[in-house]
Amino acid sequence: MRRTTKLGRGTIRFVNGLVNLFVLTVVLSLLAFGGYAIWDSGQVHAAASSVQYERYNPTIESEGGPSFADLQAINPDVFAWLTVYGTNIDYPMVQGQDNIRYVNTDARGRHSLSGAIFLDFRSGPNFSDFSSIVYGHHMENRVMFGEIALFSERSYFEARRYGMLYFDGREHGLEFFAFVHADAYDMSVFRNGITEPEDRQAYLDMLLQTAIHTRPDISVTTDDRIVLLSTCAPNSTNGRDILIGRITAETRDNPFLTEEVHTQQAVPVIDGLTNLWTEAALWMKISIAALAAWLISAAIILIYTKRKRSRTGKEMRNHE
Repeated sequence: MRRTTKLGRGTIRFVNGLVNLFVLTVVLSLLAFGGYAIWDSGQVHAAASSVQYERYNPTIESEGGPSFADLQAINPDVFAWLTVYGTNIDYPMVQGQDNIRYVNTDARGRHSLSGAIFLDFRSGPNFSDFSSIVYGHHMENRVMFGEIALFSERSYFEARRYGMLYFDGREHGLEFFAFVHADAYDMSVFRNGITEPEDRQAYLDMLLQTAIHTRPDISVTTDDRIVLLSTCAPNSTNGRDILIGRITAETRDNPFLTEEVHTQQAVPVIDGLTNLWTEAALWMKISIAALAAWLISAAIILIYTKRKRSRTGKEMRNHE
Protein backbone atom coordinates (compact mmCIF):
# COMPACT_ATOMS: atom_id res chain seq x y z
CA MET A 1 0.00 0.00 0.00
CA ARG A 2 2.83 2.36 0.92
CA ARG A 3 4.67 1.49 -2.33
CA THR A 4 1.51 2.31 -4.32
CA THR A 5 1.08 5.60 -2.47
CA LYS A 6 4.73 6.53 -2.99
CA LEU A 7 4.50 5.57 -6.67
CA GLY A 8 1.35 7.69 -7.07
CA ARG A 9 2.94 10.65 -5.35
CA GLY A 10 6.08 10.25 -7.42
CA THR A 11 4.02 10.16 -10.61
CA ILE A 12 2.10 13.27 -9.57
CA ARG A 13 5.32 15.11 -8.74
CA PHE A 14 6.82 14.06 -12.09
CA VAL A 15 3.75 15.23 -14.02
CA ASN A 16 3.65 18.49 -12.06
CA GLY A 17 7.32 18.99 -12.84
CA LEU A 18 6.68 18.45 -16.55
CA VAL A 19 3.75 20.88 -16.52
CA ASN A 20 5.79 23.48 -14.66
CA LEU A 21 8.67 22.99 -17.08
CA PHE A 22 6.35 23.37 -20.07
CA VAL A 23 4.70 26.52 -18.72
CA LEU A 24 8.03 28.05 -17.76
CA THR A 25 9.48 27.18 -21.17
CA VAL A 26 6.55 28.85 -22.95
CA VAL A 27 6.83 31.99 -20.82
CA LEU A 28 10.58 32.24 -21.20
CA SER A 29 10.31 31.52 -24.94
CA LEU A 30 7.88 34.41 -25.35
CA LEU A 31 10.14 36.67 -23.33
CA ALA A 32 13.19 35.55 -25.30
CA PHE A 33 11.45 36.07 -28.64
CA GLY A 34 10.17 39.49 -27.55
CA GLY A 35 13.65 40.48 -26.44
CA TYR A 36 15.12 39.18 -29.68
CA ALA A 37 12.55 41.10 -31.75
CA ILE A 38 13.43 44.36 -29.99
CA TRP A 39 17.16 43.72 -30.35
CA ASP A 40 16.90 42.65 -33.99
CA SER A 41 14.79 45.70 -34.86
CA GLY A 42 17.43 47.90 -33.29
CA GLN A 43 20.13 46.18 -35.35
CA VAL A 44 18.17 46.70 -38.58
CA HIS A 45 17.67 50.40 -37.86
CA ALA A 46 21.28 50.82 -36.79
CA ALA A 47 22.49 49.20 -40.01
CA ALA A 48 20.23 51.54 -42.02
CA SER A 49 21.47 54.70 -40.31
CA SER A 50 23.16 57.26 -42.55
CA VAL A 51 25.90 57.38 -39.91
CA GLN A 52 27.11 54.03 -41.26
CA TYR A 53 28.03 55.71 -44.55
CA GLU A 54 29.43 59.04 -43.34
CA ARG A 55 33.02 58.01 -44.00
CA TYR A 56 32.23 57.59 -47.72
CA ASN A 57 30.54 60.99 -48.16
CA PRO A 58 32.24 62.67 -51.14
CA THR A 59 31.51 66.16 -49.77
CA ILE A 60 33.39 65.57 -46.52
CA GLU A 61 37.15 65.83 -46.64
CA SER A 62 38.96 63.05 -44.79
CA GLU A 63 42.68 62.44 -44.48
CA GLY A 64 43.58 58.87 -45.28
CA GLY A 65 40.09 57.49 -44.55
CA PRO A 66 37.69 55.62 -46.84
CA SER A 67 36.42 57.65 -49.79
CA PHE A 68 33.48 57.63 -52.16
CA ALA A 69 35.74 55.93 -54.70
CA ASP A 70 36.41 53.18 -52.16
CA LEU A 71 32.67 52.57 -51.83
CA GLN A 72 32.37 52.43 -55.63
CA ALA A 73 35.19 49.88 -55.66
CA ILE A 74 33.20 47.76 -53.19
CA ASN A 75 30.02 48.13 -55.25
CA PRO A 76 30.26 49.54 -58.81
CA ASP A 77 26.48 50.21 -58.80
CA VAL A 78 27.11 53.21 -56.50
CA PHE A 79 27.05 56.32 -58.68
CA ALA A 80 25.71 59.26 -56.63
CA TRP A 81 25.12 60.73 -53.17
CA LEU A 82 21.83 62.21 -51.95
CA THR A 83 21.41 64.70 -49.11
CA VAL A 84 18.16 66.36 -48.01
CA TYR A 85 19.04 69.25 -45.73
CA GLY A 86 17.41 69.16 -42.32
CA THR A 87 16.85 65.39 -42.36
CA ASN A 88 18.82 62.19 -41.85
CA ILE A 89 18.62 61.48 -45.58
CA ASP A 90 22.33 61.50 -46.40
CA TYR A 91 23.10 58.34 -48.34
CA PRO A 92 24.96 56.89 -51.30
CA MET A 93 22.75 56.03 -54.24
CA VAL A 94 22.84 52.99 -56.50
CA GLN A 95 21.26 51.91 -59.77
CA GLY A 96 20.82 48.22 -60.53
CA GLN A 97 19.70 46.23 -63.53
CA ASP A 98 16.20 45.98 -62.05
CA ASN A 99 14.17 47.46 -59.19
CA ILE A 100 14.33 44.29 -57.07
CA ARG A 101 17.98 43.87 -56.15
CA TYR A 102 18.32 46.89 -53.87
CA VAL A 103 15.07 46.35 -52.01
CA ASN A 104 16.99 43.98 -49.72
CA THR A 105 20.60 44.81 -50.58
CA ASP A 106 22.52 47.72 -49.12
CA ALA A 107 24.89 50.12 -50.88
CA ARG A 108 27.84 47.86 -50.05
CA GLY A 109 26.17 45.02 -51.93
CA ARG A 110 25.34 43.03 -48.79
CA HIS A 111 21.99 41.53 -47.86
CA SER A 112 20.04 44.00 -45.72
CA LEU A 113 16.36 44.34 -44.82
CA SER A 114 16.70 48.12 -45.11
CA GLY A 115 17.95 47.94 -48.69
CA ALA A 116 19.50 51.00 -50.33
CA ILE A 117 18.49 54.29 -51.91
CA PHE A 118 18.27 53.45 -55.60
CA LEU A 119 17.46 55.07 -58.92
CA ASP A 120 14.83 53.37 -61.09
CA PHE A 121 16.67 51.11 -63.53
CA ARG A 122 14.66 52.62 -66.40
CA SER A 123 15.85 56.13 -65.60
CA GLY A 124 18.78 57.49 -67.58
CA PRO A 125 22.19 57.26 -65.89
CA ASN A 126 23.38 60.22 -63.85
CA PHE A 127 19.95 61.88 -63.93
CA SER A 128 20.16 62.52 -67.65
CA ASP A 129 16.36 62.18 -68.10
CA PHE A 130 13.85 64.95 -67.62
CA SER A 131 12.32 62.95 -64.75
CA SER A 132 14.20 60.49 -62.50
CA ILE A 133 12.53 58.31 -59.85
CA VAL A 134 14.44 57.39 -56.68
CA TYR A 135 13.20 54.77 -54.22
CA GLY A 136 13.92 54.06 -50.56
CA HIS A 137 12.23 52.20 -47.70
CA HIS A 138 10.03 54.07 -45.26
CA MET A 139 11.54 53.09 -41.89
CA GLU A 140 11.07 54.08 -38.27
CA ASN A 141 13.68 56.02 -36.31
CA ARG A 142 13.96 58.41 -39.26
CA VAL A 143 16.34 56.25 -41.26
CA MET A 144 16.42 55.70 -45.02
CA PHE A 145 13.34 57.53 -46.44
CA GLY A 146 11.50 57.46 -43.10
CA GLU A 147 11.27 61.27 -43.03
CA ILE A 148 9.69 61.74 -46.46
CA ALA A 149 6.21 61.35 -44.92
CA LEU A 150 6.93 64.29 -42.59
CA PHE A 151 6.90 66.59 -45.61
CA SER A 152 3.12 66.18 -45.63
CA GLU A 153 3.15 68.73 -42.79
CA ARG A 154 3.20 72.21 -44.27
CA SER A 155 5.63 73.61 -41.71
CA TYR A 156 8.08 70.74 -42.25
CA PHE A 157 7.87 71.17 -46.03
CA GLU A 158 8.38 74.93 -45.80
CA ALA A 159 11.42 74.63 -43.54
CA ARG A 160 13.27 72.15 -45.78
CA ARG A 161 13.67 73.61 -49.22
CA TYR A 162 17.09 72.41 -50.37
CA GLY A 163 19.31 69.39 -50.75
CA MET A 164 22.34 68.14 -52.65
CA LEU A 165 23.07 65.56 -55.33
CA TYR A 166 26.62 64.45 -56.01
CA PHE A 167 27.17 62.78 -59.38
CA ASP A 168 29.49 63.10 -62.37
CA GLY A 169 32.26 63.96 -59.93
CA ARG A 170 30.74 67.16 -58.58
CA GLU A 171 27.97 68.57 -56.41
CA HIS A 172 24.60 69.72 -57.77
CA GLY A 173 21.85 71.55 -55.96
CA LEU A 174 18.37 70.22 -55.22
CA GLU A 175 15.39 72.53 -54.81
CA PHE A 176 12.20 70.84 -53.59
CA PHE A 177 9.05 72.31 -55.08
CA ALA A 178 6.26 69.77 -54.44
CA PHE A 179 5.05 66.96 -52.19
CA VAL A 180 2.69 64.39 -53.69
CA HIS A 181 0.74 61.46 -52.26
CA ALA A 182 -0.02 58.90 -54.98
CA ASP A 183 -0.99 55.29 -55.55
CA ALA A 184 1.86 52.90 -56.26
CA TYR A 185 0.14 51.75 -59.45
CA ASP A 186 -0.57 55.22 -60.80
CA MET A 187 1.50 55.17 -63.98
CA SER A 188 0.65 58.79 -64.69
CA VAL A 189 2.97 59.66 -61.77
CA PHE A 190 5.60 56.94 -62.07
CA ARG A 191 6.61 57.65 -65.64
CA ASN A 192 9.97 57.27 -67.29
CA GLY A 193 11.41 58.41 -70.59
CA ILE A 194 9.36 61.59 -71.07
CA THR A 195 11.05 63.27 -74.02
CA GLU A 196 8.63 65.54 -75.92
CA PRO A 197 8.30 69.11 -74.57
CA GLU A 198 4.49 68.96 -74.56
CA ASP A 199 4.55 65.66 -72.64
CA ARG A 200 6.96 67.14 -70.12
CA GLN A 201 4.71 70.15 -69.58
CA ALA A 202 1.63 67.95 -69.20
CA TYR A 203 3.49 65.81 -66.67
CA LEU A 204 4.60 68.86 -64.68
CA ASP A 205 1.08 70.28 -64.69
CA MET A 206 -0.31 66.96 -63.44
CA LEU A 207 2.22 66.78 -60.58
CA LEU A 208 1.50 70.34 -59.47
CA GLN A 209 -2.27 69.81 -59.61
CA THR A 210 -1.94 66.55 -57.63
CA ALA A 211 0.50 67.94 -55.05
CA ILE A 212 -0.47 68.45 -51.42
CA HIS A 213 2.15 71.20 -51.08
CA THR A 214 3.95 73.31 -53.69
CA ARG A 215 6.24 76.32 -53.81
CA PRO A 216 4.66 78.85 -56.19
CA ASP A 217 7.85 80.91 -56.20
CA ILE A 218 9.75 78.10 -57.95
CA SER A 219 9.14 78.07 -61.67
CA VAL A 220 9.96 74.62 -63.07
CA THR A 221 10.23 74.34 -66.84
CA THR A 222 10.54 71.52 -69.36
CA ASP A 223 14.25 72.32 -69.63
CA ASP A 224 14.81 71.38 -65.98
CA ARG A 225 15.65 67.94 -64.68
CA ILE A 226 13.43 66.81 -61.80
CA VAL A 227 13.87 64.07 -59.20
CA LEU A 228 11.07 62.18 -57.42
CA LEU A 229 12.02 60.72 -54.02
CA SER A 230 9.43 57.99 -53.48
CA THR A 231 8.68 55.79 -50.47
CA CYS A 232 5.79 53.81 -48.99
CA ALA A 233 3.18 55.88 -47.16
CA PRO A 234 2.93 54.69 -43.53
CA ASN A 235 -0.88 54.79 -43.36
CA SER A 236 -1.79 53.45 -46.79
CA THR A 237 -1.34 49.96 -48.26
CA ASN A 238 -0.53 51.06 -51.80
CA GLY A 239 0.13 54.71 -51.00
CA ARG A 240 3.38 56.43 -51.89
CA ASP A 241 4.76 59.69 -50.50
CA ILE A 242 6.86 61.58 -53.02
CA LEU A 243 9.10 64.60 -52.47
CA ILE A 244 9.89 66.27 -55.79
CA GLY A 245 12.81 68.56 -56.51
CA ARG A 246 14.66 69.98 -59.46
CA ILE A 247 18.40 69.70 -60.05
CA THR A 248 20.21 73.03 -60.11
CA ALA A 249 23.74 74.05 -61.06
CA GLU A 250 23.90 76.22 -57.97
CA THR A 251 24.46 74.48 -54.64
CA ARG A 252 23.24 75.88 -51.35
CA ASP A 253 24.85 75.74 -47.93
CA ASN A 254 23.16 73.42 -45.50
CA PRO A 255 21.46 75.71 -42.94
CA PHE A 256 20.98 72.79 -40.55
CA LEU A 257 24.66 71.97 -40.09
CA THR A 258 24.75 73.87 -36.79
CA GLU A 259 21.84 71.79 -35.47
CA GLU A 260 21.72 68.21 -34.28
CA VAL A 261 20.09 66.54 -37.26
CA HIS A 262 20.84 62.89 -36.57
CA THR A 263 18.12 61.89 -34.12
CA GLN A 264 18.66 58.17 -34.47
CA GLN A 265 21.25 56.47 -32.29
CA ALA A 266 24.50 55.82 -34.07
CA VAL A 267 24.77 52.24 -32.85
CA PRO A 268 27.91 50.66 -34.33
CA VAL A 269 27.32 47.44 -36.23
CA ILE A 270 29.97 44.78 -35.75
CA ASP A 271 30.46 43.48 -39.27
CA GLY A 272 31.25 39.88 -38.40
CA LEU A 273 28.90 38.33 -35.86
CA THR A 274 26.14 40.89 -36.30
CA ASN A 275 25.88 40.26 -40.03
CA LEU A 276 25.80 36.50 -39.53
CA TRP A 277 22.90 36.89 -37.12
CA THR A 278 21.09 39.45 -39.29
CA GLU A 279 21.35 37.26 -42.38
CA ALA A 280 20.24 34.08 -40.59
CA ALA A 281 16.82 32.69 -41.48
CA LEU A 282 13.92 33.58 -39.17
CA TRP A 283 13.25 29.93 -38.28
CA MET A 284 16.87 29.59 -37.16
CA LYS A 285 16.66 32.67 -34.95
CA ILE A 286 13.40 31.43 -33.37
CA SER A 287 14.89 27.96 -32.83
CA ILE A 288 17.95 29.40 -31.11
CA ALA A 289 15.78 31.63 -28.90
CA ALA A 290 13.50 28.70 -28.01
CA LEU A 291 16.48 26.45 -27.24
CA ALA A 292 17.99 29.11 -25.00
CA ALA A 293 14.65 29.50 -23.20
CA TRP A 294 14.35 25.72 -22.75
CA LEU A 295 17.86 25.44 -21.33
CA ILE A 296 17.17 28.25 -18.89
CA SER A 297 13.87 26.61 -17.91
CA ALA A 298 15.54 23.24 -17.40
CA ALA A 299 18.26 24.79 -15.27
CA ILE A 300 15.69 26.59 -13.10
CA ILE A 301 13.62 23.42 -12.67
CA LEU A 302 16.75 21.39 -11.82
CA ILE A 303 17.87 23.89 -9.21
CA TYR A 304 14.34 24.09 -7.76
CA THR A 305 14.03 20.28 -7.64
CA LYS A 306 17.40 19.84 -5.92
CA ARG A 307 16.54 22.43 -3.31
CA LYS A 308 13.14 20.87 -2.71
CA ARG A 309 14.67 17.40 -2.32
CA SER A 310 17.24 18.82 0.06
CA ARG A 311 14.53 20.42 2.20
CA THR A 312 12.45 17.24 2.13
CA GLY A 313 15.47 15.16 3.22
CA LYS A 314 16.19 17.50 6.11
CA GLU A 315 12.56 17.43 7.22
CA MET A 316 12.54 13.60 7.15
CA ARG A 317 15.75 13.40 9.18
CA ASN A 318 14.43 15.88 11.70
CA HIS A 319 11.16 13.93 11.93
CA GLU A 320 13.07 10.72 12.61
